[in-house]
Parts: sequence; C-alpha cells; structure tokens
Amino acid sequence: MACLLLQPRKIRSSTQGRSSFLSPKLIDVGGGGGAGSWLHCGYHLTTSIVAPALLSLPFAFAALGWAAGVVCLVMGAAVTFYSYNLLSLVLEHHAQLGRRQIRFRDMARDILGPRWARYYIGPVQFAVCFGAVVGQVLLGGQSMKTIYVIARPDGTMKLYEFVIIFGAFLLILAMIPSFHALRHINLISLVLSLAYSACATAGSIHAGHSSNAPRRDFSLPNDKQDRIFGIFNAIAIIATTYGNGIIPEIQATAAPPVTGKMFKGLCLCYTVVAVTFFSVAISGYWAFGNRAEGSVTYNFMLDDGTLLVPKWFLTMTYVFILLQLSAVGVVYLQPTNEVIEGLFADPTKPQYSARNVVPRIIFRTLSIVIATLIAAMLPFFGDVNSIIGAFGFLPLDFVVPSVLYNLTFSPSKRSFLFWLNAVIATVSSALAVLGSISAVRQVVLDARTYKLFADV
Repeated sequence: MACLLLQPRKIRSSTQGRSSFLSPKLIDVGGGGGAGSWLHCGYHLTTSIVAPALLSLPFAFAALGWAAGVVCLVMGAAVTFYSYNLLSLVLEHHAQLGRRQIRFRDMARDILGPRWARYYIGPVQFAVCFGAVVGQVLLGGQSMKTIYVIARPDGTMKLYEFVIIFGAFLLILAMIPSFHALRHINLISLVLSLAYSACATAGSIHAGHSSNAPRRDFSLPNDKQDRIFGIFNAIAIIATTYGNGIIPEIQATAAPPVTGKMFKGLCLCYTVVAVTFFSVAISGYWAFGNRAEGSVTYNFMLDDGTLLVPKWFLTMTYVFILLQLSAVGVVYLQPTNEVIEGLFADPTKPQYSARNVVPRIIFRTLSIVIATLIAAMLPFFGDVNSIIGAFGFLPLDFVVPSVLYNLTFSPSKRSFLFWLNAVIATVSSALAVLGSISAVRQVVLDARTYKLFADV
C-alpha cells in the first residue's frame, strides 16, 4: 500500500459520480442522515473506539513490559488521531468540491480507483465490521454467563444460550433506522465506557493490594520465539483497540458544512481514550504483571473461585460492559446494513415506508442471526477476530489514511508531511503482515482446544 504514496491519481469531477452522493433519502436509508453536530460525531467515535476491547491492554503490556507498553500505547493514540484527522481532511476537501463522500469505499473508488474499492477496501471493511459484530455478540454472551456464574456458581446454562439471548437483544437495537438515530444511545455508551473503565481501574488497584492476589511478576518470556511473536501480537492488540474502520460513515452523519466538526469530535473521543486506555492498562499491568489475562476482569476471579473484588462490584462491572457491547455491535452493523439495504431499498421512497421498512427488518434480522450463529458455534472466534483485526484495522486505520491524503493533496516529496505519511504507511503495512502471522500462529497453537458450541 505504501507504494501508492508516490504517484497521485487524478480525482474525477463531481459530475462523474453516481447521484447517490446527492440524495439525502439514500444517505438516510444507508445510515447517515447528515444532521448531526460535532458532539454527535464524538459520541459515535467514542463508541466505535472506546469499547470493552480496551480491557485487554494489560495483557498486551505483559508481552511488552512497562517501557515498550507505554510507548506503544502513546504511539497508537498519536498515529490514529493523526490518521483519522487526515481522513477527515480528505472528506472535507471533497465536500467543498461538491462531492460529499459518505462511505469508505466511495473514497477508495474516487481516489484509488474502482478496483481498489471493489476488491480491497470494501471487502476488508465489511470483514472488519461484521467480525466486530460477531465479536460483540460473543463477548456479550460471555459477560452474561459471567454474571450468571457469579450469582449461581452451580448453574447449568451453557455459553451458547447466553449468546443467543444477547443476539436477540441486539436484534431489537439493530432496527434503529440510521447511524444518526444512534446518537443518544452512543452518548449513554460513552458514559458506560467511563464507568466500566473506572471499575476496572479501581478493581485492579484493590486486587493489587489484596492478600489473596498472586505474586506480581513483570518478567518477559524467556523463549526468544515466544517473546518476538508476543510483541507482534501485543502491537496488533493495541492497534486493533484503537481501530475504527468507519470514519467516513461517522463523518457522513454531520450536518453540512462539515469543516472542523470531526476534529472536535476526535478531541472529545481521545479525551475519553486518554482517561480510559491508560488507566486500565497501567493499573491492570501493575496489579497482575505477566499474569494479566485477555480481559483484566478475568483476573478478578482466581481459579479456585476466590474473588479479589466484592461480588456486587464485579457484577456491576459486567453489567456496564454488557450494555456497552450492545451499542458497539449496533454501530459496527451500520456498514453491513448499508451494503445489503443499498441493494434492496428504494431511495425515492420515504424512510419509514413499507417498501423500505420490510427489507430493513428482513436483512437486519438475517445479519444478526448469522452473527449470533457464528458466535455460538465458534466461541474461540476471538482468535479469528485477531487475524481480521491485524489484516483489516491496521491497513484501514494506519495505512490507507496516509495514502489517501498524499494522493488527494499531493504534498511535495521533499516535504516533511509527505515522508511522515510514507513512513506511517510503510511501517504499518509491515506491522499488519507481522501481526497477521502472529495471529495465525496463535490460532494454530489453540486449534487443538477448539470445539463447536463449546462452553468456555
């Protein structure tokens, strides 16, 4: 991808595109009403980035150590904030030219060419977003089961039953017609992310001072191969945690003129990022060292059933997580909705007409049913999702923005900005490849424990 930085592509004029760019009705059916403020953009951004995946940051630190962990977390924040702002500037530029782009693949088609949009950007974004939906359904089921086990340690309900229950709940929220209509839910989601992050931080500090806590050990793996692959896997985890993949779709919810609105929304989002990511990562790694698990909340329960935090506190934490997972799932369902409904909806009809409501109900139900079935069948989907994240989030959020900016604005090859973007794209491409290899290796190592509909 980095090689695309070297030769600008001529942008087509606004009259050469499809009329859908100028059709408010089609935009609304597709999920962006174009009526939001910068605050609404901030809510959407926060929900798509500040998600329960941040609870895995202490686990990433366990493979990196203190210094490298903090550096990677700071670099991830700086690069993604910069990259998302680049995407926003490209979108604003085309909007000022009279050609507002509302989808990632629209940007790719206009700037990179139709083949890049059809065979790379479109499929990768679809895989990343639908994979995120499956992941949220699985995590929702696991959260519900954890609450159940805390209340009834001898209960007999299986994980797939909770996955189905959470999928049914998500199905109700999935019927919300557009991205802009999610703004109030995403404000609640922002509050929930602060709530469970505060719980995770306080719980880690409490557990770290507990007499029952395991002895802290901050040493890295002795085996050189395990250490190297662990580092790449940790970088992929951090990059995926910062991942978004739907910046154009979020900016499409802003009312014109869009200039400056996304930057303000990003500032709000990254204020929440700074509060949540760093507090959870640092407190969790301090409390549990290299024993930190895939989610720091798992460390609050020892193998013998001993709880390092009060039962009510852990239950409350998981309730906050569970509720926010539903909001995150609905947000990442939006590009899937747009792709499918774009084939069957009629942009000339009102949004709530039977002609558009019936296909919406049918295909959104089908999407949730498929996501729930995959989550129930493959409770190890987290390993698969790590491959999708490394292969998808890293290119979309770290590589593509720099490429699109350089091709759109054609900065001088002697300028610092050009080479900064080139370095970000090149290094991120390499990390995407290495992260994918590490994720595939982890899948191979864990494959012998895989079982369909396993109760884990």
